[in-house]
Amino acid sequence: MLAPPSKADVTVIIVSWNTRELTLKAIETLLANAGEVSMHVVVWDNASSDGSAEAVAEAFPQVELVAYDENIGFAKANNIVASTAQTEWLLLLNPDTETHPKAIENLLAFGMSNTGAGIVGGRTVFPDGSLNPASCWRKSTPWSLFCSAFGLSRAFPGVEFFNREAMGGWRRDSVRDVDIVVGCFFLLRRELWEELGGFNDKYFMYGEEADMCLRAAKLGYQPMVTPDAQIMHLVGASTKLRSEKQIRLMRARMSLMQDHWDPVWLPLGRVLMWMWIANRRVASKLISLGSKDDAADAEWQKIWEARHDWLRGY
Repeated sequence: MLAPPSKADVTVIIVSWNTRELTLKAIETLLANAGEVSMHVVVWDNASSDGSAEAVAEAFPQVELVAYDENIGFAKANNIVASTAQTEWLLLLNPDTETHPKAIENLLAFGMSNTGAGIVGGRTVFPDGSLNPASCWRKSTPWSLFCSAFGLSRAFPGVEFFNREAMGGWRRDSVRDVDIVVGCFFLLRRELWEELGGFNDKYFMYGEEADMCLRAAKLGYQPMVTPDAQIMHLVGASTKLRSEKQIRLMRARMSLMQDHWDPVWLPLGRVLMWMWIANRRVASKLISLGSKDDAADAEWQKIWEARHDWLRGY
């Protein structure tokens, strides 16, 4: 149920950009399925051109809407909203999600019961109900990056030794410590958010939640996830092109290495990042020669051509 900012249990922040119908469904399912939790819901629209802000204002006048006049990114938008929040808890929720029954109630109870976690998340599924494993990750290491660069994580997706970052083989069906809770469904106390200084807004899109989780770990917290709080998440609905998304992901990965790896490993990390995309570029070219489908190859060509950009990080 909705409540005034000072009376609510949790402030729910939804940052949207050109996802009108998805955003409307996200708010609808959030309000219908939150359970016994009082919420203050804030939708920040990053200058969408698809009428998102107008549609939200018409359909949900009870929700606080900020229709901003430029796209300032995910991290900065969340920072601005969080800076005015009055609740004990903050929940970040993506606009391409649908909340399942009691997901918010169960996640809040889990966070309250596991104060040492600092940051908690839940389980995500695709629209057909199948597991979407991208609700949490392990941090990258030279070994995990080597496995990605040379296709071992793709060849053995269910083997955690080769697919360490995705914790291969784990169905997200048990409570577990993780390194990174993904920002699509991300709960923490406002006090911790303020202690961490919010997101580092150099991470315009992607990587900001990983950076925050790793900074929280340095303070002694251990992020966790629970299967009892489940949502549907499409993943990347506002980013239509594979190349656009992948370039941002690679730039974020590079920045995370710069910010959190031992400097002695950075040269190797850069080489492995270069080799990862070089190998994917060669593979896409070979596949296109056999299938006569040049679309995927063209996208990987764009990613390869942008390597000098994303290798610098943010």
